[in-house]
Amino acid sequence: MTAYIPSLTLPGQIFAQPAASILLPVALANQVYVASAKETQKTYLALKQPPYRPPPKVFGPVWTTLYALMGYSAYRAWNTGMSSLNPNTIELTKQGATLYTIQLGLNLIWMPLFFGLKRPIEATVDIVALTGVTGYLTYIWSQVDPVAAWGIAPYLGWLGFATYLSAGTGYLNDWNMADKEVRKTPAAKGSSKYVNEEDKDL
Repeated sequence: MTAYIPSLTLPGQIFAQPAASILLPVALANQVYVASAKETQKTYLALKQPPYRPPPKVFGPVWTTLYALMGYSAYRAWNTGMSSLNPNTIELTKQGATLYTIQLGLNLIWMPLFFGLKRPIEATVDIVALTGVTGYLTYIWSQVDPVAAWGIAPYLGWLGFATYLSAGTGYLNDWNMADKEVRKTPAAKGSSKYVNEEDKDL
């Protein structure tokens, strides 16, 4: 059973305000994306990809929606739980806040690990841990506020798919991304094809 750890938990004031709770993960994720965008764009299309991988343009809208739902769920769980007269519910709410903060941190370091440092093994370990923590968080929140648990369920489902993409991409590229970048040739300019799709056209 995960304990409430104040030093690893976002301030309660953030969870208490719907705007702050929703906008925080969206804003943090946007900052990480902006910092990693150049490396991400140069690397993503150069990687061999597993089946069913979505085009790059899908990720932005999907993740923005999921971050907003995540923040709203945190707001719901915190305010419902902390207003309870049941000490056990209050304790579960605090534990959920710690788990939420941990999973957010694990989420935000995945892109720098995978695309910035090009460490697919560490990135896949990170996302497996992230999925596990989020699954447990969903369970904790289901005891505090079922609406909050359902609100984070799409995020949990997407994490399962993202874990498949992370592991599949790492495996197909021999867990080595050191030299993976889009070729700077006239034919490649503006191309939206992945390296394995380009190979099929040869």
